[in-house]
Amino acid sequence: MAEPRRVVVVAAVVERADQILVTQRLAGTHLAGHWEFPGGKVEDREDHRRCLEREMREELAVEVEVGSELHATSFDYPDRTVELHFYRCAIIGDPKPVLGQRMRWVSRAELTSLRFPPADLELIRIITDLGTIAPASPSPSGRGPGAC
Repeated sequence: MAEPRRVVVVAAVVERADQILVTQRLAGTHLAGHWEFPGGKVEDREDHRRCLEREMREELAVEVEVGSELHATSFDYPDRTVELHFYRCAIIGDPKPVLGQRMRWVSRAELTSLRFPPADLELIRIITDLGTIAPASPSPSGRGPGAC
């Protein structure tokens, strides 16, 4: 039996006014209909920061300031192993769901009521326990993006 393929994924955890940004996976994709933190697959020779910058532009038409890694995990699905890296991020501008995906700002309490992929559940427990994921100081850009 062949080894499941390994996919490296990065995701942005964005918080603004005590609300966390989530998007819903499109029909026809792996785990379609599940909610997730925006981001995507790391391409060959792409580092995590550049991948998040690219994915946020492509999916939500915003620029992003990538902060520290909040959580990393690996999860085995039947057809693939997903290595996930979640980063605190600040977005510049108002996100718009470019690909037709649903997008919501939700409270910590709402996170636990949405259907997320199994690989995200540990992070959701961490977020709901933390009380805040925002950095202590505002963004150094001074442009007032939402903190994450």
